[in-house]
Parts: sequence; C-alpha cells; structure tokens
Amino acid sequence: MVSSLDGFIAKKDNSIGWFDTSDQYDKGVTGQDPEAFLKTIDCYVMGSKTYEHALELSKSYGWAYGDKPTIVITHRELTNQRPNIEFYSGDPVKLVEERLKPKYKNVWIVGGAQLAKDFIKLKLVDEIRISILPILLGDGLPFFDQIGEELTLHLKDTTAYKNGMVELCYKIKK
Repeated sequence: MVSSLDGFIAKKDNSIGWFDTSDQYDKGVTGQDPEAFLKTIDCYVMGSKTYEHALELSKSYGWAYGDKPTIVITHRELTNQRPNIEFYSGDPVKLVEERLKPKYKNVWIVGGAQLAKDFIKLKLVDEIRISILPILLGDGLPFFDQIGEELTLHLKDTTAYKNGMVELCYKIKK
C-alpha cells in the first residue's frame, strides 16, 4: 500500500495525484524495476472500489496488473472487462485456504483499506508492505482504521528511494 506520512491512502475524493513526488533524497536508491517486482506476484486480490478505480485509471495509464489472475472481492454485480478477472463474494478464509494457498505462492492484496483490514483481522496476511511518500495530506482515507486489536510486527526490510519514498516491509508475528 502507498500511504502519506500521516497514514492516508487517498484523498477524500479518492484522488491519488499526490503519488507523483518531486522530492529528492540523495542517499536513496533508484526505484526497483517494477516489471521484475510484478513478476514475483502470482495473483492479485482487490476490493471492488479499488477494481473500479483501477479500471478508470487504466483508460489513461493501461491496466497495471497485467494478465495475472485477479480476484475482486465484492457483493455487487460488476462488469468484467478482462479475461483474467474473477469476482468472489464468499468467505475470505475459504478463498485463501481452498483456492489461493494450493495454487499460488505470492498473493498480493491490492486494496483497499477495508479489504486489507478484513484480511489482517482474519489472520490471512503474512506481511505488510507500505510505501510512505513524503507528504502530509491532513485528511483522507486512512489505511489502518480501527483494526481493533494489537498486532506485533517484525521489520524485515526497509528501503529509502531517491524520490523520498520509504518502503517498509513487516512480517506479522503469529
């Protein structure tokens, strides 16, 4: 998930134009090769609002998730615009245990905040990766909103990038 320093993943109007940072951090590394990173993901799981937002963005930027299998969690009737998209409205635990674990090694929860919270609360998440951009939004859609329990994490990795973004990777201690 990409977040502002104050923990918001989008502005109130769902805009993410602030993702493009013009900051410069000389000690940072150049961003990792997005194509190489995306090859490590076997399957995406996303919420319906994220799916609709990604479809809208794809009109200008193309579909960011390639041809990887993508499962959209929704209880609504949505239009399927890609052959690799599947809609799912059942039990998330059953989805993970019966369909995802046997078939995929690296499943990426794309969003949004509610889906991430639900998967964390159900203990279906092994690690949390958050990329913090050098901006304070002051208001918007929070990433961690009322998870309702304390979780102990272990810092696996951290990377500071030349654009001022800092990526943190935490393993959730079970």
